[in-house]
Amino acid sequence: MDEPSDNCCGACGGGPIRGPELMRAALVTGERGIKIGEISRPQPPMAGEVQVRIRAVALNHIDVWGWRGMAFAKRTLPIVAGAEAAGEIIAVGADVETHSPGNIVSLYGALTCGTCPACMAGRDNFCERMDSIYGFHIDGFLREAMNIPARLAVRAPPGVDCRSAALAPITFGTVEHMLFDNAELEAGQTILVHAGGSGIGSAAIQLAKAAGATVITTVGSDEKAIRARELGADHVINYSQERFEGRVRKLTNRKGVDVVFEHVGPATWAGSMLSMKRGGRLVTCGSTTGILAQINLNLLYQQQLRLIGSFGCRRANLRSAMDKMASGAVKPVIDTILSLDQLESGLNRLESRQVFGKILVEP
Repeated sequence: MDEPSDNCCGACGGGPIRGPELMRAALVTGERGIKIGEISRPQPPMAGEVQVRIRAVALNHIDVWGWRGMAFAKRTLPIVAGAEAAGEIIAVGADVETHSPGNIVSLYGALTCGTCPACMAGRDNFCERMDSIYGFHIDGFLREAMNIPARLAVRAPPGVDCRSAALAPITFGTVEHMLFDNAELEAGQTILVHAGGSGIGSAAIQLAKAAGATVITTVGSDEKAIRARELGADHVINYSQERFEGRVRKLTNRKGVDVVFEHVGPATWAGSMLSMKRGGRLVTCGSTTGILAQINLNLLYQQQLRLIGSFGCRRANLRSAMDKMASGAVKPVIDTILSLDQLESGLNRLESRQVFGKILVEP
């Protein structure tokens, strides 16, 4: 765990004691080591904080990476897991007027400083603090309750419950930022969404379709193909049966797509480059199959392609995503709901890609 602070859960023995009562939490203890242990409950929230009863935590590949023990993560173990969550406010600190007990909130996934130029401009994911991702660098959300700065607790609109709100920070917020802030997807354009059965893939299909785009997606089985069509995909390619780039060229009369939604990495990179039209945009937020890929530079500049890296999102993206949930334009796709004791089985399933949509854990 990080150095003692008001947000430390105390599991390492170095943080402030939050009181005599204990609560359960999921602790990453080492490489592929995770246990359900007891930590101190939080003290009453300080000024500017809210205390949240965590109701739902969505699992993501960043949780798998943290569980694996990725070498690039600077942290001290044990650390509370969980990077994407929502809950119900149970107490507010002094001077907090924006929130009240009973509010459902979606929790922004990084402890940003709130004062650097990027934060002040609303570009939260460009905060100068680079080591503050909940559940990866610092104690995360897989616990019963926690205190968090009120500005990072984004209120859900009426009609959005905790399970839906739990998918706003990464599953929908990341995709909102990728598609509309970065790739600037517009109505009438065509997009290739990789891994349409994944959490962010299922969100991308819906968000792109709601924006008026034609959606082509890839999946790994016929069963997932059926479900991807139900989400609104116009064309579904089973990549286990055919090369997706060849099919994309046929579907677009050899022109290619306007936008490629990437998060797979080396396994799909070369085909993604070949799938874009002249002036096309590739936006990527991950690389689940590795970190190194080759680029055909001739193709890059001759076709005037744009490659865009995207990480996290802005708090405004959470609000936009939940507004779309409330309106019915998009809906969370939940594969399984697990208890805290079933967490490791959920991580194993996510790692093996045996999911469609999201796995939720309810602490």
